[in-house]
Amino acid sequence: MKTRYSSLVSVKKNTMQKSERVVQNANRVLQDAQEALEKSLKDLQKITSPTHGYISEFLANRTLLDSQRALIEHNKEWVSYAQQDLKRAQEELKHDMIGYEKFKYLEVQEIQKFIKAQKLKEAKDLDEIALMIFGTKTDKKKVS
Repeated sequence: MKTRYSSLVSVKKNTMQKSERVVQNANRVLQDAQEALEKSLKDLQKITSPTHGYISEFLANRTLLDSQRALIEHNKEWVSYAQQDLKRAQEELKHDMIGYEKFKYLEVQEIQKFIKAQKLKEAKDLDEIALMIFGTKTDKKKVS
């Protein structure tokens, strides 16, 4: 049944579904960021320092450690950003769900109001028909 809220309900539902997809995407990005951070931490543990050799080997190892630490820091920032983005997307989804539920409730209320009015009209029509039938029966009894 179409009501004046039906088009708004469908628009709000589409918006809510779009927000749900954004939240799913944000979850996936957060998982990717967390996996990248874990991998970079494991890679840092795999780096071994040379115990003897040329100074150039020590400097190369130090550069490698610095690079890995910078990558870890970058991944930590990525995880933090992804968490903030997920939180923002969840808030937006919550807001969209509330809007959808409001208009869905208004639509249901209008449908119930329409059904109630229809039942009342049918009851009045039936009462009128009953009165007309009763009236014709009493008229026939008086004539006989």
